[in-house]
Amino acid sequence: MNQWDADIHITDALVCELIESQFPDLAGLRIRQIGEGWDNAVYRVGDRYTFRFPRRSIAVEFLRTEGRLLPLLRDYITFPYPKPVFYGLESEAYPFPFLGYTYIPGTFPVGLTDEQRRLSAASLGSFLRKLHSFPVGIAREAGASEDHRNLTDVTSRKMKMVDILSSLKPHLPREEHDAIQKYLNHHVTVDRITPKEVMLHGDLHFKNMLADERGQISGVIDWGDLNVGHPGCDLNIAYSFLGPAERQLFFEQYGEVDEETRLLAKLIGVFIPMLLLAQAVQIKDAGVAEEARASIRRALSGD
Repeated sequence: MNQWDADIHITDALVCELIESQFPDLAGLRIRQIGEGWDNAVYRVGDRYTFRFPRRSIAVEFLRTEGRLLPLLRDYITFPYPKPVFYGLESEAYPFPFLGYTYIPGTFPVGLTDEQRRLSAASLGSFLRKLHSFPVGIAREAGASEDHRNLTDVTSRKMKMVDILSSLKPHLPREEHDAIQKYLNHHVTVDRITPKEVMLHGDLHFKNMLADERGQISGVIDWGDLNVGHPGCDLNIAYSFLGPAERQLFFEQYGEVDEETRLLAKLIGVFIPMLLLAQAVQIKDAGVAEEARASIRRALSGD
């Protein structure tokens, strides 16, 4: 079984049945799929709402935690984000809970110029500074997990990246493959990062952000990996989404961080796009594959 395969197949007919049976006020609205990630299928319902349906059992508890935590974070999130409105229950037709949210307009920030990325550098830094200030005690009380992807274990992360790189070799230009290999061999030299605890989005990358017509970030979506962990895991976005010049603007707003945090941020800034590239290759999504490769190139540039 491929690691992105679903435990349950989400169909349009199933989604219509679930929404109409549990939320009859939404009956008759147009329902259409607008996305599918590793863990969830995403549907737009009418003009005002989106619904996320877990495809894998591993995502269920994350969805429940998201439903509890997002309302608590409303004063700590500075970008538009999907607010939970409809809490769907498991049933005979579908064994998992599901969530309906306010709709956030925008498109994935793919193929942007450096100038367009620069528009969002400061606001991304401010966004994470505020999010990371949320009290971790309250997060734990609401059920937030702690570093559930074990991202501070650099040794295991490096081993996983070496395996992924081997599988990606036929799909990368030689110079890009060799640049990643050189980085892993010569620049990732610690075994583990000293733990730190902040409230994390947990999975920041270009498929979990939205941009307006100018290319400026206008929303952050998919909060299913909310957890308490090291800030470097979120700060990866300063490396994968921003080039060195724009990165400086980001950290002027976020604040200075130590070298270990920068090391982890850069490592995750390479790791997540490698995962996105592997999935894009598997499902033959050329656009996502190219943006993932560009993200890796940016992450490897500069300090």
